[in-house]
Amino acid sequence: MDFTLPEEHQMLKDLVARFVDDELMPLESNVLARDVRGEECRLTAEEEAPLLEKCRELGLWGLDVPEEFGGADLPAVAMVGVNEEMARTIVPFDFPPDSPNLHMLMATCDDRQRKLYLDPYAKGEAHSAIAISEPGAGGNPQAMATTAVQDGDDWVINGRKIWISRAARADFIVVMAVTEKGKAAHGGITAFVIEKDTPGMIIERAIPMLAGHITYELVFDNCRVSKSQVLGKLGYGFAPMQLRLTVRRLQIGAWCVGMARRALDMMCEHASQRVTFGTLLADRQAVQWWIADAATKIHACRLMVYDAAVKRDAGSELRTEASMLKVFATEMATEVIDNAMQAFGAMGMTKELPLQLMAQKIRVMRMYEGPSEVHRMAIARRTLRGDR
Repeated sequence: MDFTLPEEHQMLKDLVARFVDDELMPLESNVLARDVRGEECRLTAEEEAPLLEKCRELGLWGLDVPEEFGGADLPAVAMVGVNEEMARTIVPFDFPPDSPNLHMLMATCDDRQRKLYLDPYAKGEAHSAIAISEPGAGGNPQAMATTAVQDGDDWVINGRKIWISRAARADFIVVMAVTEKGKAAHGGITAFVIEKDTPGMIIERAIPMLAGHITYELVFDNCRVSKSQVLGKLGYGFAPMQLRLTVRRLQIGAWCVGMARRALDMMCEHASQRVTFGTLLADRQAVQWWIADAATKIHACRLMVYDAAVKRDAGSELRTEASMLKVFATEMATEVIDNAMQAFGAMGMTKELPLQLMAQKIRVMRMYEGPSEVHRMAIARRTLRGDR
């Protein structure tokens, strides 16, 4: 299989690389300073506004949004290069809109929901979040306890959700709830789209995470929504949720390649300049092996990402490949970044370099969208029954 990018996709990748170098890298010092102060590592409105304007000017907007919504309708293969380049910086900025929720909405919205939620979201005019995880339930849909009970033309939702990114900024939140006990993912879980400020949906607390990230815990206390807020088919919200997770896991694979590339570049530059005990680090076997292993594993991971992207564009089922990618990519990037920090010595432990923030981001990635242990369990289960 030839993974050589078509010329237009390579040109896009190069354009994104220049955007990262020219527009985002200069903001890294600001992000690092916020991390030192213990603040959330996000851009201010004043920093973000010119970036969004530049994105519109360069056409870096709605890249995988269908043309009917005003987007470029790029395939997953093209998005691999985009996400890889964007991950070379610790500056938290994405080209609108966030792809995973976009794809879930495209698979589920009816005409009314399309006008109210999908259209503005696809245009980058609205923000969204998704509420899946629960305290005590983890990644197990069988243990989901948040319920939605029908009451006339309404549904009444009760329960708790946790680890919700972007909840404070979201104009609407996609919420997964049990609508028929005992069926779980096989006809018992429904997705609802709930607008901000809906009575009964409460942001209980903000939870500071590694890498200056904030997640939220939500409480649903007799949260009443119309039946028109059911997203997709009643009882079958799990499949489009899995679609969303697959899109995110491909992103994670590309992000890991980008971060590992940045760490390898920093390690190579430092090793070619730093002398210890009369010898360049670049001439020491231990450092050479770190570099060789990093280059090899980055290459292997990139091939895995492109393989998964090609299959996604062909409409293939990707759950196993996405799980393999999630595990391999995050663990690969963990190793590469850790070795880069070691090569820098004490300087690698400081908050003056981006490596420590990258290491924290990767550590969190090994947990969200399914922890490595759950993915390994799923891979083994499918392999044992011959799904390969």
